[in-house]
Amino acid sequence: MTYESFKLEIADGIAHITLNQPERGNPMDLRFNTEFSRVASDCDEDPSVRCVLIDAAGKYFGVGADLKTMNRDRAELQVFVKNSTAGLHSALSRFARMNAPVVASVHSLAVGGFVSLCAAADFCVAARSARFYAAYTGIGLVPDAGGTTFIPRRIGVRRAAEFFMRNQNWSADEALSAGLVSHVVDDAALADASWALARELAAGPTLAFGEIKNLLLSTWSQPIEAQMEQEARAMTRVTRSEDGWNGICEVAQRRKPKFNGR
Repeated sequence: MTYESFKLEIADGIAHITLNQPERGNPMDLRFNTEFSRVASDCDEDPSVRCVLIDAAGKYFGVGADLKTMNRDRAELQVFVKNSTAGLHSALSRFARMNAPVVASVHSLAVGGFVSLCAAADFCVAARSARFYAAYTGIGLVPDAGGTTFIPRRIGVRRAAEFFMRNQNWSADEALSAGLVSHVVDDAALADASWALARELAAGPTLAFGEIKNLLLSTWSQPIEAQMEQEARAMTRVTRSEDGWNGICEVAQRRKPKFNGR
Protein backbone atom coordinates (compact mmCIF):
# COMPACT_ATOMS: atom_id res chain seq x y z
CA MET A 1 0.00 0.00 0.00
CA THR A 2 1.16 3.55 -0.77
CA TYR A 3 1.13 6.07 2.06
CA GLU A 4 1.24 9.87 1.90
CA SER A 5 2.46 10.48 5.45
CA PHE A 6 4.94 7.59 5.66
CA LYS A 7 7.42 5.48 3.81
CA LEU A 8 7.34 1.78 4.71
CA GLU A 9 10.07 -0.60 3.58
CA ILE A 10 10.32 -4.19 4.83
CA ALA A 11 13.55 -6.11 4.31
CA ASP A 12 15.71 -8.57 6.26
CA GLY A 13 13.16 -8.80 9.07
CA ILE A 14 13.02 -5.05 9.70
CA ALA A 15 10.04 -2.81 8.94
CA HIS A 16 11.52 0.64 8.36
CA ILE A 17 8.88 3.35 8.87
CA THR A 18 9.85 6.92 7.99
CA LEU A 19 7.59 9.82 8.96
CA ASN A 20 7.49 11.52 5.60
CA GLN A 21 5.88 14.97 5.61
CA PRO A 22 9.15 16.90 6.03
CA GLU A 23 7.87 20.15 4.58
CA ARG A 24 5.19 20.26 7.32
CA GLY A 25 7.25 18.90 10.21
CA ASN A 26 5.40 15.55 10.24
CA PRO A 27 2.28 16.72 12.11
CA MET A 28 -0.17 14.26 13.63
CA ASP A 29 -3.07 15.24 11.42
CA LEU A 30 -6.07 13.08 10.50
CA ARG A 31 -4.32 11.55 7.49
CA PHE A 32 -1.19 10.76 9.54
CA ASN A 33 -3.22 9.08 12.28
CA THR A 34 -5.39 7.09 9.88
CA GLU A 35 -2.40 5.89 7.88
CA PHE A 36 -0.42 5.13 11.05
CA SER A 37 -3.12 2.68 12.10
CA ARG A 38 -2.83 0.91 8.74
CA VAL A 39 0.98 0.89 8.90
CA ALA A 40 0.82 -0.73 12.35
CA SER A 41 -1.60 -3.37 11.09
CA ASP A 42 0.56 -4.08 8.05
CA CYS A 43 3.59 -4.62 10.28
CA ASP A 44 1.69 -6.71 12.81
CA GLU A 45 0.23 -9.01 10.16
CA ASP A 46 3.47 -9.54 8.21
CA PRO A 47 5.22 -12.64 9.63
CA SER A 48 8.53 -11.48 8.15
CA VAL A 49 8.62 -8.41 10.43
CA ARG A 50 10.82 -9.11 13.44
CA CYS A 51 11.66 -5.51 14.38
CA VAL A 52 10.20 -2.08 13.59
CA LEU A 53 12.42 0.97 13.16
CA ILE A 54 10.72 4.39 13.15
CA ASP A 55 12.58 7.50 12.04
CA ALA A 56 11.62 10.77 10.34
CA ALA A 57 12.51 12.85 7.31
CA GLY A 58 13.10 16.58 7.50
CA LYS A 59 14.15 19.16 10.06
CA TYR A 60 11.92 17.80 12.85
CA PHE A 61 11.07 14.34 14.10
CA GLY A 62 7.50 15.51 14.66
CA VAL A 63 5.88 18.82 15.61
CA GLY A 64 2.82 17.35 17.35
CA ALA A 65 -0.79 18.11 16.51
CA ASP A 66 -1.86 19.99 13.39
CA LEU A 67 -3.12 23.17 15.06
CA LYS A 68 -4.00 24.82 11.75
CA THR A 69 -6.60 22.13 11.20
CA MET A 70 -7.79 22.10 14.81
CA ASN A 71 -8.61 25.84 14.91
CA ARG A 72 -10.78 25.91 11.78
CA ASP A 73 -14.13 25.02 13.34
CA ARG A 74 -14.73 25.18 17.08
CA ALA A 75 -18.13 23.50 16.79
CA GLU A 76 -16.63 20.43 15.11
CA LEU A 77 -13.43 20.27 17.15
CA GLN A 78 -14.59 17.67 19.66
CA VAL A 79 -15.74 15.24 16.97
CA PHE A 80 -12.52 15.87 15.04
CA VAL A 81 -10.41 15.03 18.12
CA LYS A 82 -12.25 11.75 18.72
CA ASN A 83 -12.01 10.70 15.08
CA SER A 84 -8.38 11.73 14.73
CA THR A 85 -7.10 10.08 17.90
CA ALA A 86 -8.88 6.80 17.11
CA GLY A 87 -6.37 5.86 14.43
CA LEU A 88 -3.39 7.15 16.40
CA HIS A 89 -4.33 5.23 19.53
CA SER A 90 -5.07 2.07 17.55
CA ALA A 91 -1.61 2.24 15.99
CA LEU A 92 0.23 2.75 19.27
CA SER A 93 -1.72 -0.02 20.96
CA ARG A 94 -0.90 -2.40 18.11
CA PHE A 95 2.80 -1.55 18.19
CA ALA A 96 2.81 -2.05 21.97
CA ARG A 97 1.17 -5.49 21.68
CA MET A 98 2.94 -6.89 18.62
CA ASN A 99 5.79 -9.38 19.00
CA ALA A 100 8.32 -7.33 17.07
CA PRO A 101 10.24 -4.80 19.19
CA VAL A 102 9.89 -1.16 18.14
CA VAL A 103 12.88 1.20 17.95
CA ALA A 104 12.36 4.97 17.65
CA SER A 105 15.28 6.89 16.14
CA VAL A 106 14.99 10.60 16.98
CA HIS A 107 17.21 13.07 15.16
CA SER A 108 15.74 16.40 16.31
CA LEU A 109 12.68 17.93 17.97
CA ALA A 110 9.86 15.64 19.12
CA VAL A 111 6.74 17.46 20.33
CA GLY A 112 3.63 16.33 22.20
CA GLY A 113 2.35 13.04 20.84
CA PHE A 114 5.73 12.28 19.33
CA VAL A 115 7.23 12.22 22.82
CA SER A 116 4.53 9.70 23.68
CA LEU A 117 5.46 7.69 20.59
CA CYS A 118 9.07 7.63 21.77
CA ALA A 119 7.96 6.38 25.17
CA ALA A 120 5.68 3.78 23.61
CA ALA A 121 8.56 2.35 21.57
CA ASP A 122 10.47 -0.45 23.26
CA PHE A 123 13.73 1.39 22.61
CA CYS A 124 14.46 5.02 21.78
CA VAL A 125 17.81 6.09 20.32
CA ALA A 126 18.31 9.86 20.30
CA ALA A 127 20.82 12.09 18.61
CA ARG A 128 22.63 14.36 21.02
CA SER A 129 20.91 17.41 19.51
CA ALA A 130 17.40 15.93 19.86
CA ARG A 131 14.86 17.58 22.13
CA PHE A 132 11.64 16.38 23.74
CA TYR A 133 8.95 19.01 24.34
CA ALA A 134 5.77 18.31 26.33
CA ALA A 135 3.75 21.10 24.64
CA TYR A 136 0.24 20.08 25.74
CA THR A 137 -0.35 22.46 28.64
CA GLY A 138 1.32 25.25 26.67
CA ILE A 139 -1.88 25.33 24.59
CA GLY A 140 -4.20 24.38 27.45
CA LEU A 141 -4.63 20.73 26.46
CA VAL A 142 -3.92 17.31 27.96
CA PRO A 143 -1.72 14.43 26.73
CA ASP A 144 -2.95 11.92 24.19
CA ALA A 145 -1.17 9.21 22.17
CA GLY A 146 -0.83 7.12 25.32
CA GLY A 147 1.25 9.80 27.01
CA THR A 148 -0.27 9.19 30.43
CA THR A 149 0.34 5.44 30.03
CA PHE A 150 3.76 5.13 28.43
CA ILE A 151 5.61 8.17 29.77
CA PRO A 152 4.95 7.41 33.49
CA ARG A 153 6.13 3.84 32.85
CA ARG A 154 9.43 5.18 31.57
CA ILE A 155 10.08 8.05 33.99
CA GLY A 156 7.67 7.65 36.94
CA VAL A 157 4.39 9.36 37.75
CA ARG A 158 5.76 12.37 39.63
CA ARG A 159 8.34 13.19 36.98
CA ALA A 160 5.71 12.76 34.27
CA ALA A 161 3.43 15.20 36.08
CA GLU A 162 6.22 17.75 36.19
CA PHE A 163 7.10 17.20 32.53
CA PHE A 164 3.49 17.74 31.43
CA MET A 165 2.29 20.38 33.88
CA ARG A 166 5.40 22.55 33.71
CA ASN A 167 5.51 22.11 29.93
CA GLN A 168 9.14 21.07 29.98
CA ASN A 169 11.49 20.84 27.02
CA TRP A 170 14.25 18.27 27.62
CA SER A 171 17.57 17.81 25.91
CA ALA A 172 18.54 14.31 24.83
CA ASP A 173 20.79 13.96 27.87
CA GLU A 174 17.98 15.08 30.20
CA ALA A 175 15.65 12.58 28.55
CA LEU A 176 18.25 9.85 29.00
CA SER A 177 18.71 10.72 32.67
CA ALA A 178 14.94 10.60 33.21
CA GLY A 179 14.61 7.24 31.46
CA LEU A 180 12.61 8.47 28.46
CA VAL A 181 15.24 7.39 25.94
CA SER A 182 17.47 4.31 25.86
CA HIS A 183 20.63 5.67 24.25
CA VAL A 184 22.08 9.01 23.21
CA VAL A 185 24.63 9.06 20.41
CA ASP A 186 26.42 11.71 18.40
CA ASP A 187 24.26 13.08 15.60
CA ALA A 188 26.40 11.54 12.87
CA ALA A 189 26.16 8.10 14.51
CA LEU A 190 22.36 8.02 14.93
CA ALA A 191 21.43 6.04 11.82
CA ASP A 192 24.17 3.45 12.31
CA ALA A 193 23.34 2.98 16.00
CA SER A 194 19.61 2.68 15.34
CA TRP A 195 20.05 0.17 12.52
CA ALA A 196 22.54 -1.87 14.55
CA LEU A 197 20.02 -2.16 17.37
CA ALA A 198 17.21 -3.05 14.95
CA ARG A 199 19.32 -5.79 13.34
CA GLU A 200 20.26 -7.18 16.76
CA LEU A 201 16.61 -7.36 17.80
CA ALA A 202 15.48 -8.79 14.45
CA ALA A 203 17.86 -11.71 15.02
CA GLY A 204 16.35 -12.46 18.42
CA PRO A 205 13.50 -14.68 19.69
CA THR A 206 10.56 -12.59 18.50
CA LEU A 207 7.86 -14.63 20.24
CA ALA A 208 9.65 -14.24 23.56
CA PHE A 209 9.98 -10.51 22.92
CA GLY A 210 6.22 -10.30 22.40
CA GLU A 211 5.51 -12.13 25.65
CA ILE A 212 7.90 -9.80 27.51
CA LYS A 213 6.21 -6.72 26.02
CA ASN A 214 2.80 -7.89 27.19
CA LEU A 215 4.07 -8.86 30.65
CA LEU A 216 5.60 -5.41 31.08
CA LEU A 217 2.31 -3.80 30.07
CA SER A 218 0.39 -5.73 32.73
CA THR A 219 2.85 -5.35 35.59
CA TRP A 220 1.18 -2.25 37.08
CA SER A 221 -2.35 -3.55 36.83
CA GLN A 222 -2.15 -6.96 38.52
CA PRO A 223 -1.28 -8.33 41.96
CA ILE A 224 2.09 -10.03 42.12
CA GLU A 225 0.51 -13.49 42.26
CA ALA A 226 -1.47 -12.85 39.07
CA GLN A 227 1.59 -11.40 37.35
CA MET A 228 3.68 -14.44 38.25
CA GLU A 229 0.97 -16.74 36.92
CA GLN A 230 1.04 -14.78 33.67
CA GLU A 231 4.82 -15.24 33.60
CA ALA A 232 4.41 -19.00 34.03
CA ARG A 233 1.84 -19.14 31.23
CA ALA A 234 4.03 -17.03 28.96
CA MET A 235 7.02 -19.27 29.69
CA THR A 236 4.91 -22.31 28.84
CA ARG A 237 3.83 -20.77 25.53
CA VAL A 238 7.36 -19.97 24.41
CA THR A 239 8.64 -23.45 25.32
CA ARG A 240 6.24 -24.74 22.64
CA SER A 241 7.95 -22.58 20.00
CA GLU A 242 10.82 -23.65 17.78
CA ASP A 243 12.91 -20.76 19.12
CA GLY A 244 12.32 -21.77 22.73
CA TRP A 245 13.17 -25.43 22.21
CA ASN A 246 16.13 -24.64 19.96
CA GLY A 247 17.46 -22.12 22.48
CA ILE A 248 17.32 -24.62 25.33
CA CYS A 249 18.99 -27.38 23.31
CA GLU A 250 21.70 -25.21 21.78
CA VAL A 251 22.74 -23.50 25.01
CA ALA A 252 22.71 -26.85 26.82
CA GLN A 253 25.29 -27.96 24.24
CA ARG A 254 27.21 -24.71 24.72
CA ARG A 255 26.34 -23.45 21.24
CA LYS A 256 24.93 -20.07 20.31
CA PRO A 257 21.30 -20.48 19.15
CA LYS A 258 19.90 -18.92 16.00
CA PHE A 259 16.29 -17.78 16.17
CA ASN A 260 13.75 -17.65 13.35
CA GLY A 261 10.76 -16.03 15.07
CA ARG A 262 8.68 -19.23 15.21
